[in-house]
Amino acid sequence: MTWFTWLALACAVLVIAAVGLTAFGAMRWADATQSLTARLEAGRVPPVPARYDAREIESLPMPVQRYFRAALTPGQAIVTASTIQMTGTFNLSATGEQWRPFTSLQRVTTRRPGFLWDARISMLPGVAVRVVDSYIAGNGLLKASIQGLFTMADMQGGDDMARGEFMRWFAEAVWYPTALLPSQGVRWQAVDDRSANATLVDGPVSLTLLFRFDEAGLIESFRAEARGGMVGQIMVQAPWEGRFSNYQTRDGMTVPLTGEVMWVRPEGRKTYFIGNVTSLNYEFSP
Repeated sequence: MTWFTWLALACAVLVIAAVGLTAFGAMRWADATQSLTARLEAGRVPPVPARYDAREIESLPMPVQRYFRAALTPGQAIVTASTIQMTGTFNLSATGEQWRPFTSLQRVTTRRPGFLWDARISMLPGVAVRVVDSYIAGNGLLKASIQGLFTMADMQGGDDMARGEFMRWFAEAVWYPTALLPSQGVRWQAVDDRSANATLVDGPVSLTLLFRFDEAGLIESFRAEARGGMVGQIMVQAPWEGRFSNYQTRDGMTVPLTGEVMWVRPEGRKTYFIGNVTSLNYEFSP
């Protein structure tokens, strides 16, 4: 055999090995996410009441009343779960600009609050970082792995981790807006004519977000005064904000199809996530 033949054989073996490893990583990742999804679904309980009654918002601050009148119609069935698909870009650097495209599939339950975000962030052709971000049964989890094989991050537990993931669920409730109703446990307090604080409790975790509303009465942005995020190998508490736009009607509810999220650092705002909803499917109370 010539040297060229040997080289071709070696390349073929490497390609086969790479394909095999990729398939193994994908299978292992799928098994892990299926297990998490099963835990998420096992914690579901039916919401009460089953439908939105406009009388429940009559005592709320005026900007909150305007929001529910803009986002919901009387008699709207309460969302029990949703499946959200997204595409967008994610900045992998806490201090620089390393934007990469991503696709994601997210499963959300409203009672008990929980979600699982399964994302694929493209790094190079054929190479991706797989990320799972979740809040399940009061526990937070963040895992990242190259091709589902080589772990980059693995953080989970209660306390700050659970608080941060529950905060994400709460901030994203604009995509399942019946979860923001007072009948679903949210307490609203007026700030001014265009903003209000919302407080929600899940188990030992209680948190408050500031929501701001646009001219149409819809939620324009949110802010948390402190959320933990990794800067290098250190967990740093910082204000956390997000903005929503491109509102459209889905299953009788007015929801945004574009969102961006940012940290507020001493040097200024640092956007790290820009996502566009490509598919939004709901399950409702009967």
